[in-house]
Amino acid sequence: MLVGASACGGGGSDKASGDDAKASGKPSASTSPSPTTPAGPPMLLETITPQTGTTVGVAMPISVIFTNPVAAKARATVEKHMKVSASQAVAGAWHWMGDKRADWRPKAFWPSGTTVRIDADMKGVSNGNGRYGVHGYTHTFKIGDDVRADVSVTGHTMKVTRNGAPVRTLSINAGSAEYPTWDGTMAVIDKQEKVHMTSCSVGISCDKGSPNYYDLTLPWDIHLTQSGTYVHYSTGDPNPGSGSARGSHGCVHLSLADAKWFYGQVKQGDPITITGSPRGKAPADNGYADFNLGWDQWLAGSASGEGTTAAL
Repeated sequence: MLVGASACGGGGSDKASGDDAKASGKPSASTSPSPTTPAGPPMLLETITPQTGTTVGVAMPISVIFTNPVAAKARATVEKHMKVSASQAVAGAWHWMGDKRADWRPKAFWPSGTTVRIDADMKGVSNGNGRYGVHGYTHTFKIGDDVRADVSVTGHTMKVTRNGAPVRTLSINAGSAEYPTWDGTMAVIDKQEKVHMTSCSVGISCDKGSPNYYDLTLPWDIHLTQSGTYVHYSTGDPNPGSGSARGSHGCVHLSLADAKWFYGQVKQGDPITITGSPRGKAPADNGYADFNLGWDQWLAGSASGEGTTAAL
């Protein structure tokens, strides 16, 4: 799952009578002002990513996941209450991926060294479905070194750069013709020293007699998509490269030494760009593949359009 800080909140009253939580119309028993807190159950945030205090890569979006659907009519107001500030002015925009997830990404990658803050002041804000925010949320994070990896499926190589300078070129194998790797740019979701991988869990095969069946715990795993794409070492493909040309089930394979080295280089939000696969680009919401949408496509999913970060 996508990682992020848990945004918990208190309970709420019974459901509102309508989208706008209108008053009942009964005469007031007092001349004092009406309460400013709207009626209705709370609108809460499930997660905000990145977590506060972290250092992430240049392709990392701000990703906000709501516990309940946000109606289209309420999204412009919700976006305006999710203020993005940065130490360097950056143009960007929100984009809705369904009705529970909104991502903010810069038009181009973040400048390395930028400090970023998201202030989601949801108090009293309607989700358009009878719920109102009861909390404010703030996350502050930093953009670290500009680390990128460019994978050529046909060339069996991964070129790693840091702040524009080449660091190392690694030998890789990617997906087979039957199980091709996703193309496009995917920001690293997370990484783990060991991951238990099974063919059944990703819908390839649950039949132990199948040549495509596997049940393995493998090391040095860089997570690229929620659908199960990793850069990692595989015991079934220990010496990847053009000489072996053995296809994977969609992951990118490195040798054991290269996988361990690469694991030490990358962090959440670093862009891994894969080219040469016939599968096409990973959907933007399959992890953090936000940059697989062109800017016009990105703005088409925004309720408030392009803006510039506030000064920090």
